Amino acid sequence: MNERESPSTTREQLSSPFTWHVVAFVVLLLAAISLAVRLGFDWAATNSNAQDNLVSRQFELAALEHETAPLRGLDRRVSETRGQLQTFEQQRVPPNYSSIDARIGELQVASGVHLSHLQYTQGQPSSGLTEISIDAGISGDYPAIMRFINSIERDPIFFIIRTMALTGQQGGQVNLRLQLSTWLRPADAAASGLPSTPQSGSAPASAPSAAGMEGE
Repeated sequence: MNERESPSTTREQLSSPFTWHVVAFVVLLLAAISLAVRLGFDWAATNSNAQDNLVSRQFELAALEHETAPLRGLDRRVSETRGQLQTFEQQRVPPNYSSIDARIGELQVASGVHLSHLQYTQGQPSSGLTEISIDAGISGDYPAIMRFINSIERDPIFFIIRTMALTGQQGGQVNLRLQLSTWLRPADAAASGLPSTPQSGSAPASAPSAAGMEGE
């Protein structure tokens, strides 16, 4: 004969502390599982954001390193540049006007050209070097003219050829006008007594020829 539980027995089981403990455990277990799943999703999202932020910071750092690369060692390069400028002044800036005039005379003789015109003027005084402008008319055969120009460009005194214009040619003789620049220290330029270089567009100043400056 099958035994059936009576209503009173079911009520007793439901009211049993053990039954409520089991129910509470199941509820807590489900809550723990739900919380763990939520934490897992949150951790994944946080980890993804952290990786994105890390990559972004790495790109920003790389960009900053690229932008600041030219500034690295700037103090050392400035010091080296100052040393190079001092060496340049010592070796290639003439001590006075007379040394410029004497050197051009030496190059004239060595190359075999004739200087028909030679005038000097000086630029505006400054805290740096003062530009000395040289207006020269030279004549000679083509090889001699080229020797003179090459010797000017390679001379230890720093010369720059500003303009070069052919003014005449007859037979094998060439007439050329050269405008050159070199530099003197401000005090040496002031002591030279050279007139000021005329500004562009103004009437040219009366500049002494090399022969007129020989007494200096």
